[in-house]
Amino acid sequence: MENRTWLVNDNASLQALETADVEEPQQTYRLYRFLTELEDILSGVKEDPKRLVAIAPLVRKLLISSYWLQMEYKEPDPKTGWGVHFLYREFQFPLTIQMVSWSPGTASTVHNHATWGLVAMLGGQEKNRIWRRVPTQENPHKIKLVDEIVLSPGDIITFTPGAIHQVEPYGDEPTISFNLYGVTDFKNRYVFNINDNTAKLF
Repeated sequence: MENRTWLVNDNASLQALETADVEEPQQTYRLYRFLTELEDILSGVKEDPKRLVAIAPLVRKLLISSYWLQMEYKEPDPKTGWGVHFLYREFQFPLTIQMVSWSPGTASTVHNHATWGLVAMLGGQEKNRIWRRVPTQENPHKIKLVDEIVLSPGDIITFTPGAIHQVEPYGDEPTISFNLYGVTDFKNRYVFNINDNTAKLF
């Protein structure tokens, strides 16, 4: 099955992205080269959707070349059901790279990231539920479920800062993903309570 790349924007529109084809490079595409090329994109491309279209092929190139990255993850914590291992973060550098794992039967909160983001699936299948803001005078943080998609290994999903989603493993296997994020605007990062139509910063 062909690997897919998706974009979820602030209005909860889920669209397939056309990105450049990627073949395994002759020379190992190392993390430092990835970071350098990524920094060039971030400084030269200011619109988040265009950035994500440019970044996705670099992530594919990294993951098919540097296989050691796929083993750099933590097993999910038995109490929380998830695990995070930071591959890269640096003071005043505008991105964070994480390896994230989830146990079957667990799910994330309903949240946005308040930054651009990219998630590449490495193991297991993950269901992404996509939510849209539908504010009313009485419930300014009301949201509704508008779409969902199941991601398989090799699939990439990208997000603009206001995109709202929830993730959970699909099936009986844990999931492992490569997660890349920009600089979080914590004044606009929310976790949503769908039962009482509220939201709080986190």
